[in-house]
Amino acid sequence: MRTTSDVFHLAIPVHDLDAAQHFYVTLLGCKLARRYPDRITVDFFGDQLVCHLTEDGPPAERPPSLYPRHFGVTFREAADFDALQALAVIRKIPFYADVSTRFEAMAEEHSTFVLLDPSGNLLEFKHYRDPRMMY
Repeated sequence: MRTTSDVFHLAIPVHDLDAAQHFYVTLLGCKLARRYPDRITVDFFGDQLVCHLTEDGPPAERPPSLYPRHFGVTFREAADFDALQALAVIRKIPFYADVSTRFEAMAEEHSTFVLLDPSGNLLEFKHYRDPRMMY
């Protein structure tokens, strides 16, 4: 069973390591752990995100849908969700989808917004009104 000392690991493709580092470290505020010629590893809100350089060029257009591939963080505290959203606005991070409420008036009601990184990866951030619905 995972404990709080364990770290989730996710690897994603990127097309430009400098742009990825700027997005994840400078704009989002993640900590750079390591950089190699073909990847960067960052502390992504307490978990390990590895951005692997890919030979493919960046997507020609905006992804048509959030589904099926995206990742992000579900914040336990509304203040953390709000702070990241405000930071994204201030730093002019590209939004794929502005803040909205899903499943309004239901047990699983939550706020969400989606950011778009320079390589076309979609990052969804959420906060559930009822923390029991996080899983």
